[in-house]
Amino acid sequence: MKIFDYLQRYDYEQLVFCHDAASGLRAVIAIHDTTLGPALGGTRMWTYQSEEEAVIDALRLARGMTYKNAAAGLNIGGGKAVLIGDPRKDKSEALFRAFGRYIQGLNGRYITAEDVGTTVADMDLIHMETDYVTGVSPAFGSSGNPSPVTAYGVYRGMKAAAKVAFGDDSLSGKTIAVQGVGNVAYNLCRHLHEEGANLVVTDIQEENMNRAVRDFGAKAVGVRDIFGVDCDIFAPCALGAVINDETIPLLKAKVIAGAANNQLKEERHGDLVHEMGIVYAPDYVINAGGVINVADELQGYNRERALKKVETIYDSILKVFEISERDRIPSYQAADRMAEERIMQMAKSRSTFLRNEKTVFAK
Repeated sequence: MKIFDYLQRYDYEQLVFCHDAASGLRAVIAIHDTTLGPALGGTRMWTYQSEEEAVIDALRLARGMTYKNAAAGLNIGGGKAVLIGDPRKDKSEALFRAFGRYIQGLNGRYITAEDVGTTVADMDLIHMETDYVTGVSPAFGSSGNPSPVTAYGVYRGMKAAAKVAFGDDSLSGKTIAVQGVGNVAYNLCRHLHEEGANLVVTDIQEENMNRAVRDFGAKAVGVRDIFGVDCDIFAPCALGAVINDETIPLLKAKVIAGAANNQLKEERHGDLVHEMGIVYAPDYVINAGGVINVADELQGYNRERALKKVETIYDSILKVFEISERDRIPSYQAADRMAEERIMQMAKSRSTFLRNEKTVFAK
C-alpha cells in the first residue's frame, strides 16, 4: 500500500511502528485526529495475515474512534493500536512493557485501553511503563468492567430512537428482539425487563439464551430466526455486518438499535433501511458508553459523573435524527456529519485563537 497517499486521503496525523527484538513486539499505533484532544482508542492483538493488513486495521479503527469520540461529545481524538501476534500464546510481560514505553514516548498524544485480544491484566503491564492507559485494574483507579455502562448507554439510546419512531420513549409493552446475549446485552436486557419490555433473544451460546429466559422471561428463538421476529425494535448485539442484503427483507422492526459494532455490512444498507422508514440508531453513537466511561478515568474516575455523561447518548441520538431530517440524509450519514461539524467547529476556533495570538505578538 502507498502509506502516505492513504494518510493524506483520510487526513491522518501520525503512524508509529513499534519493534522490540527481545520481546518480539511488532505493533502499529495510528493517530487519526487530535483536534478535540489526545487520541484515545484501544489496543487490539490479532493474528494478522500480513503486516499490511495490520496497518490497514489500525488506520481504519483509529478513524472510527475519531468519529465515535466526537459524536459522544468527548474532548478526545481518535487513535488505535494493534499488536501483531496470537493473544493465546504470544503475550508476555516484556512485550507489553516494551509497548508501554512506546506509548510513553508519544507523551500523551495517544492513550490506550483494552480491545479485542487484550485484557485488564495486559493494561496493568502497560501501566508499569506509562500513565497513558485506561481500563487498568480498579486498584489503580480504573472504572472496572465497562459492560454495564455500555449497556446503559445503549438503553438510553434505544429510548431516544423509540421516541423518534413511536412518538414517546416508553419501552413498556414493546417487543424487542435481541441478537446475542453476552455481557453487554445481558445488562441491556435487565434494563428493558425492568421497564416492562417483552424480550425475544438468541445467541450461539445456549447458556446465554437460557440465562435471559430464566432471569427476564425472554422467549428464545433460533439464530437465523431472530431477524424475522414480529417486533418493535431489533437490537443487534453480536457480530457486525448483520444488516445486509439477506437480513433486511426479513426485518419487521420499526427501529434498529443495538450494541454491536459495524452493524451495516455496507453503507448502502443504511440507505436501504432509511428508504424503508426504519429508524436506525448508528452503532458508534449508541454504543459509546464504554469509551465515555474509560475517558472519565483521565479526570480521576467518578462513576456518578461518568453515568451522567453516558445518559447524554439519548440527546446524541435525537440530534442525529434532527440532522437526518434537516439535511435529508440517512441516519448513518447524519452521525458522521454530527461528528465532523464538532471537529470543524473546534478547528475553526483554534485557528481564530492562533490568528489572534499572532496579532497580539506582532504588536
